[in-house]
Amino acid sequence: MRWENLTVETRHDRPADAALFGADAVTTRTFDTPEFAGITFHEIRARSILNRVPGASRMPFEWTVNPYRGCTHACVYCFARKTHSYLDLDTGTGFDTQIVVKVNAPELLRRQLASTRWHGEHVAMGTNVDCYQRAEGRYRLMPGILTALRDRANPFSILTKGTLVLRDLDLLRQCAEVTDVGVSVSVGFIDTELWRTVEPGTPAPERRLDVVRTLTDHGIGCGVLMAPVIPFLGDQPDRLRATVRAIAASGATSVTPLALHLRPGAREWFMAWLARHHPYLVRRYERLYADGAYAPKWYQRRITRQVHELAEEYGIGPTRAGMPRRVPPPEPVEEPTGPGPTQLTLI
Repeated sequence: MRWENLTVETRHDRPADAALFGADAVTTRTFDTPEFAGITFHEIRARSILNRVPGASRMPFEWTVNPYRGCTHACVYCFARKTHSYLDLDTGTGFDTQIVVKVNAPELLRRQLASTRWHGEHVAMGTNVDCYQRAEGRYRLMPGILTALRDRANPFSILTKGTLVLRDLDLLRQCAEVTDVGVSVSVGFIDTELWRTVEPGTPAPERRLDVVRTLTDHGIGCGVLMAPVIPFLGDQPDRLRATVRAIAASGATSVTPLALHLRPGAREWFMAWLARHHPYLVRRYERLYADGAYAPKWYQRRITRQVHELAEEYGIGPTRAGMPRRVPPPEPVEEPTGPGPTQLTLI
């Protein structure tokens, strides 16, 4: 396993080709509990924790902190799957079950934030793999990370599908008193059957929306990244409407749609899943993503327009933050008359 090639990101205060840690610093563990059945944890002491995002990235931030590599959420579309190939691990099951844990992340971050070379730039978390995945319940790295950011009044943001973020609610409130804090929850759809197969290790969408509601009720504005919008499975007008309505009802301050993108590593795993669960869609996907990892611009614009129109209808969006939500009762959903291949259960 090539531990020295854990990441291709540039580390703060280190050259791009420097190893994150030595191979002799790895401790491998398994836990005899149902929650972690079949999961292997590789505990390492990282040499750096502040990662500079490559200049060619589309991400709107420059620095990230990733205490974990690999993710038990097991989302079949996760773009971060490719990073496991740098460790000679496969990007499918290996990504879901071989989790790298940077056990010294809090102390290391505190030291790097105190460096004279660090100028207090915004730090994004949860942008590669979820910092509040199930492993965080055992390793508890985030409280130390948040404390380090709070003590330096360093601005940061968190993106998560995990409900465990509520464990750190008090710390988040403390951070928000001294610096800019952004929290977003990822909910791309609310269809139960789709969730069970495409995001099998995550909390249910309604539980994630409960997180949004709780954070908002405690004075921490929380947006929703409506991602991914999955072509032909989650992008029909009635499904988009149901999802945006649920997001608005949760009190989210904003909703940002993002169409599914399929980078190498994720693409192969997702297409294999698609062939098993929805084989009639394989050719349609091959045509839609024929030009690369991203859906065509016309498709992205269509989804964005539809979601923004629905958000305006339900009174949600950055310009209306804190205003009452106009959420009418849900419209009745007709029962399907036959087992058509595209019919999915809506909630």
